[in-house]
Amino acid sequence: MARLALALLLLLLPATAHARAGGVPAVHTILDVGRPLGPGDYVWEDDDVPAGAARVVVDVTKRRLYVYRAGVEIGRSYVVVGPPEQPTPIGRFPILQKHADHYSSTYDNAPMPYMLRLTWGGVAIHGSPVEEDWVTHGCIGVPTAFARILYANVRKGDEVIVTRNWLPAAYD
Repeated sequence: MARLALALLLLLLPATAHARAGGVPAVHTILDVGRPLGPGDYVWEDDDVPAGAARVVVDVTKRRLYVYRAGVEIGRSYVVVGPPEQPTPIGRFPILQKHADHYSSTYDNAPMPYMLRLTWGGVAIHGSPVEEDWVTHGCIGVPTAFARILYANVRKGDEVIVTRNWLPAAYD
């Protein structure tokens, strides 16, 4: 049912509204998770999905990260993000750098496993404890097991869109 609703929504959106909705083109299949994701939860299912560039969407309001390849959602994770006083930046970011065993040069050598750098100012997606009340210093923290899978399935240059309330009705 959710797949049909998303397909209809995407067909009805004009091109400009679709671009404002996050710019993820031609999403035609979403994962049927069957339950809301909570802290530490993630899913990954990429069987029979063609290889190619990944597109990642992070919804800081819903605290979710979505991964797409060839118009198919292949991964979803609960995330932690920065608090209002040190927010995760909104925008489009290419993955600038990948480092599997990274440590923060800013925050007391804190481990940032499977780091995917989004800005040269230190914002990245990386493995992290993902608890209900946990926050980052502006990064996007995902469960470390999910970070390992994501790291293996994205390439330097793949696009990450960080937004608020991205297609909320399609995933409720």
